[in-house]
Amino acid sequence: MKISENKKAPNFKLPSTNGSVFELSKIKNKNIILYFYPKDDTPGCTLESKDFSKLNNIILKNNAIVLGISKDSIESHLGFKKRFKVPFELLSDEKLQVQKKYGVWGKKSFLGKQFMGTIRSTIVINKGKILKIWSNVRVKNHAQEVLDFIKSQK
Repeated sequence: MKISENKKAPNFKLPSTNGSVFELSKIKNKNIILYFYPKDDTPGCTLESKDFSKLNNIILKNNAIVLGISKDSIESHLGFKKRFKVPFELLSDEKLQVQKKYGVWGKKSFLGKQFMGTIRSTIVINKGKILKIWSNVRVKNHAQEVLDFIKSQK
């Protein structure tokens, strides 16, 4: 499935680190920042999570919430959240249903080898509509770029 800006965001339900099941369609009147990342405790993913964590209070003040999604288990997420004091919820997509729905599960290459994996992406959704998509994200300054976009939506 190919998602695109200004189109309806596919609804989903995923287990969350707060012990409940997160459902996208239940969040109304807020910008939702979904960042899809490959794996807990890897350098790029740790840096990206720390950057979103540092900006979390400002993001909340701008009527938005951040959610991290990877194929890691809830147990892995809970350890990662605790180690790096991640203030927002992480969602577990072990069956890759949401990553496939959002087109972020795909072919990657590393050191000349091709494999399937999570393409680092961030998607901003409001009232069920996709406002902005960043694909193949470069971590440096990305969280700030997302915050700047959120601020520009007022």
